[in-house]
This record gives sequence, structure tokens and C-alpha cells, in this order.
Amino acid sequence: MQTIRINDVTIPEAAVLAEAQHHPAADAKAARAAAAEALAVRELLLQEARRQGIDPSPRTEGEGRRETEDDALIRRLLDANVTVPEADPETCRRYYDSNPQRFRSPDLYEAAHILFAAAADNEEAYERAASKAAAAIATLQDNPSAFDRLARELSDCSSAKDGGRLGQVSRGDTVPEFETFLCNLEESQLCPVPVRTRYGVHVLRLDRRIDGRQLPFEAVENRIADYLQTASWQRAVAQYIRILAGRADVSGITLEAAATPLVQ
Repeated sequence: MQTIRINDVTIPEAAVLAEAQHHPAADAKAARAAAAEALAVRELLLQEARRQGIDPSPRTEGEGRRETEDDALIRRLLDANVTVPEADPETCRRYYDSNPQRFRSPDLYEAAHILFAAAADNEEAYERAASKAAAAIATLQDNPSAFDRLARELSDCSSAKDGGRLGQVSRGDTVPEFETFLCNLEESQLCPVPVRTRYGVHVLRLDRRIDGRQLPFEAVENRIADYLQTASWQRAVAQYIRILAGRADVSGITLEAAATPLVQ
């Protein structure tokens, strides 16, 4: 591996490997690459802060934690060199109108289930659970009113005491394989097939669907402004780093350089 140098400073391989622990990735190579880039960018910013004679002035943050001098240097460097305009109401409104799905309250589902618990890696037990679920579905197709009783008698979930009722859930509250079936049922519909998840096999019924509603612009305007401001600042920081990389003598790693002025 090539030695990473930023101007006259070498970044030790040991530091890269230690930093890699903080960069989850698909494999060790990808983690190392992310760590190397993070350390190279950090060194680039620190060198520029010192070149500009910036006083770090560390501040005390939440729970009494004091900012390190290096972190303070980088923060003050970016504060001094990266500024972006506030998002105006018209820009916020355009974003709201272009992304209506982002500003809806979630759909809610009132569901009930009967769980036949089994570990997915125990094939024999899992298939027994699937057979029990199929039998319960057959019973319920003939006698839908038996759901409450069967849930209390058969379900391995704590909801058994409530007749299998789960209350109101939304997307993300349950495991994906359960959610896929739940969100495609009609109100009062019993799922015609057993639902297999990592917890076992479920008999599932959707009792009620409550559609989400569009949130008014006024309720989310500040949130949109914060989001657009943050996104704009992140783009400007990335551009600033590219400009610094273009001026520096960098070896052992590729940092994208830019010759254009900082975009505000």
C-alpha cells in the first residue's frame, strides 16, 4: 500500500487501520479506503486552518464534553470559509410541492395475528409451525369469528391475551416480510397464506387501514428550511475540500480536486 502524504505530513498506516474501525463497510478493503480518505481530508483541513492562523478556542459541548483542539480548528475553519444562504420561503415551497410523499403522516394499520413461533434455521420445527398456521387459516376461512379464541389458545406472541390484536402499526414497525403482506390486505381481510418471518409463521388479519394525510406546508416549512440549509452547506464543504485538495501535494490517495471557486 502506498504511503499517504498530505504536503509534508505522512499519515501512518497504523492510524488508518485504527480509524477503519469507525467506518462500517462491506469488507476490510472498503473500510480502509473510507478511513484513509477521512484522515486525509482531516489533515488537509487542519493544515489549512494552521496556515490561516486560526485560533482553535475549543468549546464545551453537551454533558460537559470539551471539544478537541483539532475539532475546534476544523469547525472554525469551515465557519470562516464556508457560508451558504438561508433557504427562502419560495425555495422551501418548491421543495414541498415537488416531494409531497415526504410530508405525509404515515398510513396506520390495525392488525391481529396468531404466531406459531419457530427458528428459521430449524427446518423441521419451522415446517410444523407452517402446517399449524395453514390449519388455523382453514378454520378461520370457515369461521372468521373464531380468530380471537384461536389467538388466545394458540399464539406464541404476548398479544395472545388481547386476541392477537397488535394495535396500530405503521411501516417500519414490523419486520419487512410481515409488512409486505400487511400493507397489501384489504380491511377485514384474512391473509390466505401463512406469513413466514424470522420469528416463525403468522396467521394475519388486517382489521382497519387509516390513510395518512398530507401535512400542511406551514407545519413543515422550518424542517424543510433546515434540511435545505444543511444540504447546501454539505455541498459547499465538499467543494471547499476539493479546492484545498487541488492546491495541495497529495500522494498515496486520490482526493478529487476542483479549480472552480467555492459555490455558495
